Amino acid sequence: RLMEREWEVKLENRKKAQIRKAGFPSKMYLNELEREQLPLGAKEKLPLLERLDFIPSAQNVILSGNPGTGKTHIAVGLGLKACMQGYKVLFTTVHRLLTQLRESHSERTLRKIEVQFEKYDLVICDEFGYVSFDKQGSELLFNHLSLRVGRKSTIITTNLSFDRWEEIFGDPVLTAALVDRITHKAHLVDMSGESYRLKETKRMLSNNEAD
Repeated sequence: RLMEREWEVKLENRKKAQIRKAGFPSKMYLNELEREQLPLGAKEKLPLLERLDFIPSAQNVILSGNPGTGKTHIAVGLGLKACMQGYKVLFTTVHRLLTQLRESHSERTLRKIEVQFEKYDLVICDEFGYVSFDKQGSELLFNHLSLRVGRKSTIITTNLSFDRWEEIFGDPVLTAALVDRITHKAHLVDMSGESYRLKETKRMLSNNEAD
């Protein structure tokens, strides 16, 4: 029994370390979601996604829709659950990832970053579409994300529909190639709907008026 207990403690510590190393902005678990407030697309797809079958299948998940609808919460929640099941996870914003790629490119350590990136079972790229890229940035990001296609899973959250991705990449050919690759056999979740944060604000104002 002591050996079993020791093994359980080691396993628990390993899970905590995985969560810490993943770099989540906060711990937003799936059971904390107010599912009735989610857009219809999320309500339909979440029961399938939370089984995490997409990770061993090396499938991507694209959560697209307007801000405030729960994209980041779902992405982080899936990432936390993956950590608890022993998967190696990385959370990053696209801006942070691109900054890292630029620095490693100038320092000639890009291949080292690429090797590390390929080892993660799941990478979450948040806030795709908030910042546009120049030609070098577009090519770096394209090459980096392409490394994982068909081999490992990536979750992308974006506030832009695919037909608007050219606005941030600036290159129609590169955009078409990236969309084709990352959406192949991917789970596409439509997160369009009223902002959850806006709903909370309206509710708060309504309660204040009632008081």
